[in-house]
Amino acid sequence: MKQKVAVILSGCGVYDGAEIHESVLTLLRLDQRGAQVQCFAPNIPQMHVIDHYRGDEMDQQRNVLEESARIARGNIKDLHELHVADFDAVILPGGFGVAKNLSDFALLGARCTVQPDVLAATQAFVKAGKPVGLICIAPALAAKIFGAGVTCTIGTDHETAQAMTAMGAVHAECAVDDIVIDTQHKLVTTPAYMLAQSISQAAAGINKLVDAVLELSHTPG
Repeated sequence: MKQKVAVILSGCGVYDGAEIHESVLTLLRLDQRGAQVQCFAPNIPQMHVIDHYRGDEMDQQRNVLEESARIARGNIKDLHELHVADFDAVILPGGFGVAKNLSDFALLGARCTVQPDVLAATQAFVKAGKPVGLICIAPALAAKIFGAGVTCTIGTDHETAQAMTAMGAVHAECAVDDIVIDTQHKLVTTPAYMLAQSISQAAAGINKLVDAVLELSHTPG
């Protein structure tokens, strides 16, 4: 039977949404491994909109669900429709959308909160003993999702790691092509574009993360 994995996106574009390479690499690896995938995103306004060509903020308002649908080729559902009983695991690609739309980490750091729908959905997987994969900046939310003592990585960025530690996470430094697995919490993390200088470098860690998440989904909760 195919494993079923939920992928939660945070918009479309590294500076104000989901990192597109990370999202596509995640979806590609899941497909290569024969998993059945459904993308989700919260139906909320983006924090702001960035011109990815010039790097400037734009005087526009966009919706996280509608923008995420670009990556999912329209095959996406409102996060309200995610029922943990229907899936074996959940994965969150990175991008500043995680820190701006799925949370306010970009503004408040260690004092951040996670968007209520995102928090409820991810904590449902934790409560059910099902694995969670967090990519790039997404592990910054780990302590909010799992509680103090969870082990994770964002690579080697000391400032971000310090904020994560302040929230109660245990940060483990990690190379771009590797992963950190907290087997007790069934959490897998990888740095991806926190460190990656190329799409192939990002792919190396993301492929390992997807494989580990699928392996953990076979482990009794």
